[in-house]
Amino acid sequence: MSKQIWKPGNMLYPVPAVMVSCQRKDEKPNIITIAWAGTVCTNPAMVSVSIRPSRYSYDIIKETGEFVINLVSKDLVYACDICGVKSGRDVDKFKELNLTPSKSVNISAPGIEESPVNIECKLRQILPLGSHDMFIAEVKSVDIDESLLDETGKFCLNDTGLVSYSHGEYFSLGEKLGSFGYSVKKKKKQSLHQLCKKS
Repeated sequence: MSKQIWKPGNMLYPVPAVMVSCQRKDEKPNIITIAWAGTVCTNPAMVSVSIRPSRYSYDIIKETGEFVINLVSKDLVYACDICGVKSGRDVDKFKELNLTPSKSVNISAPGIEESPVNIECKLRQILPLGSHDMFIAEVKSVDIDESLLDETGKFCLNDTGLVSYSHGEYFSLGEKLGSFGYSVKKKKKQSLHQLCKKS
């Protein structure tokens, strides 16, 4: 295998495509599309999003200390893209895209009703890193679409067509290749009867 060496760059793909909603008191809510979002801690549950200081939502989140990460399903991918290329300074994204602000349980910022999962976040720390600042936040609540629960109460999140972003393109989840820990699970021992039939 022959490889070229490129200059340092962001080539960690795929990444989740999420829509982050925020709002100042008595102002219209806004949505920013973010591909640089991640999980940073289990206990307490914490996440991060990285935002350029020039973005409209940057100051809103910095001032209010709150935001909601809304997961993107295949039905929301068009809205997700629009929210990434248009600025909340110029357009009311909820209104233009016919999206519904949903009331959060533990914070003031609204979620997006049409999203299968709304992750309510309270800002803990801002890390200035260069072109982007990382907002580290504690998850205060996770609101899920009840229609995605099966008869046993299992949350079938992967059936919603979650969207990822890779090198300038959007993709929905594809073929399932395994589940966590499958590589180390012991295979069932063949019975003596099965072994005898093979011999």
